[in-house]
Amino acid sequence: MNVNELFKRLLQDLPDGEVTGVNVGNYRAAVTVKVDGEIRCGLASNVSEKPDPDDLLARNMVGLPGRELAKFVLSDQKLDVSIGLATINALLPHLPHKWVDLNSREFIAQLGRNKTVVIVGHFPFVPELRPRVGKLIVLEQKPKEDDLPASAASDVIPQADVLAITAMTLVNGTFDHLMSLRRPGMPTLLLGPTTPLSPILFEMGVTVLSGSVVEQPLPVVNGVIEDAGFRKLRKMGIRLVSMVKDDLPIQ
Repeated sequence: MNVNELFKRLLQDLPDGEVTGVNVGNYRAAVTVKVDGEIRCGLASNVSEKPDPDDLLARNMVGLPGRELAKFVLSDQKLDVSIGLATINALLPHLPHKWVDLNSREFIAQLGRNKTVVIVGHFPFVPELRPRVGKLIVLEQKPKEDDLPASAASDVIPQADVLAITAMTLVNGTFDHLMSLRRPGMPTLLLGPTTPLSPILFEMGVTVLSGSVVEQPLPVVNGVIEDAGFRKLRKMGIRLVSMVKDDLPIQ
C-alpha cells in the first residue's frame, strides 16, 4: 500500500459532518468539523507558503460536507493535501480504548535501548533522547547541530534498528521512499500531529502511531493562525496519544 492508496482507504469509512472552519498558518493547517453536534479539530503540517485567508474564503470550503473536503488529500497540490489530511484527522472515529498516554520519546527510548535509531525530522526531544539509545541519527531537510541532510536517507535508514518518521512526510511526498529503505521487521514510528490515528497504517508497516487529539478546538485553531510552536499548542488543548500494533512489545 502506498500513500495514495492509504488516503483512499482512510476516506472510505469517515463519518459525515459539516466543515465549520479552515485555517492555515505557516506551519500547520487546522480544520474544524461538526459531527453529531460536536466540534472536532484536525491538524496537518503545511509545507507550502501560507495562503491569504481571503483566498481560502473564496474557495468556499466552509459549509462543505466534511467528506468532500477530506478528498482534497488526493490533490497534487500540497496545500490541498494538508487541508484534506487535517479534515481526515478531524473526522476519524475516536478509539480511546486503543490509545495509550505514552509519548513518542518514551516509545523510542524503550525500543532503541542499545540500538541504532534513525529519526526523520528534528524533534524537540532529540537532545534528551540521545543518551537513552545506543546511537541516534537525525535526518533533516534543514540540518542543525549533529543532523544529517535528508539526502543521506538511502545510506542511513538501512542501518537502523528503529525508525521514527515525521508524519509531515505524508504531505511532502517522501513517506513511500523512506519506508522502502527499511529492513524487514524494523519497528517504525510515525510521529506528530499530522499522524492519522487509524489502524489502517499498521498495514503499511508502521508499528506505533504517535499523534494528537485536539480537546480544545478554538484555542488550538487560534494558535495555528498565530504560528504557535507545538509545545505552546499542546498547552492550549492538545492531548498526545499513541496507538500500538498488537504484536509490538511495549512495557
